[in-house]
Amino acid sequence: MSIEKVREYLKQFNKENDIKEMDESTATVELAALALGTEEARIAKSLSFYNGDGAMVIVVAGDAKIDNRKFKDYFGFKARMLTPEDTEKFTGHAIGGVCPFALPDNVKVYLDESMKRFETMFPACGSGNSAIELTLEELEETSKSNTWIDVCKNW
Repeated sequence: MSIEKVREYLKQFNKENDIKEMDESTATVELAALALGTEEARIAKSLSFYNGDGAMVIVVAGDAKIDNRKFKDYFGFKARMLTPEDTEKFTGHAIGGVCPFALPDNVKVYLDESMKRFETMFPACGSGNSAIELTLEELEETSKSNTWIDVCKNW
């Protein structure tokens, strides 16, 4: 199960016991915010895109949307989100539980500037009813992100 892979992965950071598992779904930004009692913007959405023959994950604030022009200017190609089947195939996580943890080594993680408004964010942990609260520094470390980027709008 994906959440168990994430729990095992987060042990290296002593964060495995910080995962919150809810009875209710956290599979969407709206549901996660309700379940966690926080604003939607503080939910860290992990969006998965094609990257050549592979995939990448961009973590963005819950109220942000990908700006196609900024994306293309930064990466040099058009943003194409993974299909649900390819999401699980490339990331090891199903839609609703995609997170920046326990990903295959060839999946790069980027963190979007839209999250820098907050001290902490709530990314999923591999299932549609889990999350963890992390500072931006902890998110950067635990996700092993490549860099902070600015590819979003409307936040």
